[in-house]
Amino acid sequence: MKRLLPIGVILLVLSGIFSSTVFIVREVDYALVFALGEVRKVVSEPGLYFKLPPPFQNVVTLDKRLLTIDVQEAERIQTSEKKNLLIDSFVKWRIADARLFYVTFGGNERAARDRLQALIRDALNASVNIRTVKDVVSLERDVIMNEVLNNVIKRAEPLGVKIVDVRLKRIEFAPEISESVYRRMESERLRVANELRSIGAAESEKIRAEADRQRDQIMAEAYSKAQAVMGEGDAVAAGIYAKAYGADLPFYNFYKSLEGYRSAFGKPGDVLVVDPSSEFFKYMKSPSGK
Repeated sequence: MKRLLPIGVILLVLSGIFSSTVFIVREVDYALVFALGEVRKVVSEPGLYFKLPPPFQNVVTLDKRLLTIDVQEAERIQTSEKKNLLIDSFVKWRIADARLFYVTFGGNERAARDRLQALIRDALNASVNIRTVKDVVSLERDVIMNEVLNNVIKRAEPLGVKIVDVRLKRIEFAPEISESVYRRMESERLRVANELRSIGAAESEKIRAEADRQRDQIMAEAYSKAQAVMGEGDAVAAGIYAKAYGADLPFYNFYKSLEGYRSAFGKPGDVLVVDPSSEFFKYMKSPSGK
């Protein structure tokens, strides 16, 4: 038993020494191998690796996955009109250069997040300060996101960080200007509505005037055609009458005299002062008019 004890101790010591000389790199990590406080090697591929035991060499790991900065407190950004907006944003980023990232931030992810938030705030100020509220809220929102993204990408690259995406989640008016902005928007919408109503009324009058003109034109054309048809009918009727009366002239004279009598004595009490021997009464004296 006394002989086995030294062997167990030796194996334990050897196992400790061996475990201090190997390290495992996961798929989601970078491994930085330090020697006397200086980065000697950066390992980005997963696997089992060897190193010198401490204090000669030690290993620090960094997360190489896609990380998110979700700003919880909205940034107060001023527009070109000196109006304050509250803007929420989030950023997708990852460590692109592990050595440079460690040199810049000492491997402190929280420090990197604070630095990136400051870069985003500066980029938002640069893009929003030159635009109006209307541009930021609706017209040029996508343009602002692209500008902020490109700005932050350039400024984060020397830090060993790659910016994947920047998004503006929410844009709101600051409380002190919300009411005035809403009133102005309401008056603007009312002005547009009144303008549209005026345009609609003008178009309505124009359509009615055109319809009345077309109606009058159609009625005039119809009346003209009706008069022409009636004139043609009257001419045909007159021709027929002339032909019929011409066939028996004495009968025609008799018939016309009867019509004259009907017109002259059509109402009770009509009085006609005429010489009884006049031509008008010839058919009353004789059916032949003689």
